[in-house]
Amino acid sequence: MAEQDITKYLRQTHDRVFECNRTWAAEQKAKNPDFFALLSEGQNPEYLWIGCSDSRIPAEQITGLEAGDVFVHRNIANLVCNTDLNVMSVITYAVQHLKVKHIVVCGHYGCGGVKAAMTPKDMGILNPWLRNIRDVYRLHEKELDAIPDEEARYERLVELNVTEQCRNVIKTASVQQSYAENRFPIVHGWVFGFRDGLLKDLKFDHEKVLKEIQKVYNLTG
Repeated sequence: MAEQDITKYLRQTHDRVFECNRTWAAEQKAKNPDFFALLSEGQNPEYLWIGCSDSRIPAEQITGLEAGDVFVHRNIANLVCNTDLNVMSVITYAVQHLKVKHIVVCGHYGCGGVKAAMTPKDMGILNPWLRNIRDVYRLHEKELDAIPDEEARYERLVELNVTEQCRNVIKTASVQQSYAENRFPIVHGWVFGFRDGLLKDLKFDHEKVLKEIQKVYNLTG
């Protein structure tokens, strides 16, 4: 592609976003003339969504939720690391200030971050991040190694990674303290599938896991 053609293409893809934005804004006003007035008054989301940065998984679209319904944090492989001030700040704000009722950790089959963590290769700056997923493999090594099919093992690690990140959410002080006082938020683990577009509920047992981990991680005071 010639340089002139590349420049034209980039301009077109840039301008398309604003065209779509104008269409979306007009559609919202047509459906509800007060939509933007209500939106500007503040947010009161029921959900905190912790998902993967993968561009194919927009939280609102795959769940049918609307603007203002979900507070979103995304990173590679939907990790919840206690040393990551970004995700810790998001959880604290969502729980203490927005009073969310549900926290969803949503992974997806075909996750590149999980695949990279299964690859015995130096990934440079990604190594510290991917080590969190490799630690999940280490915790569940016997179960995973007993799965002969590589693709099935890969998909199971996706699920186990979501479950471990749910545990990490429950280990936070803000979640424990809010649940003790209000009986919310409830933590859920979901996985999205590209083959059918459906969400799989991993049936993460919030209350059971909370009781298990509080022997060591009780931060309710």
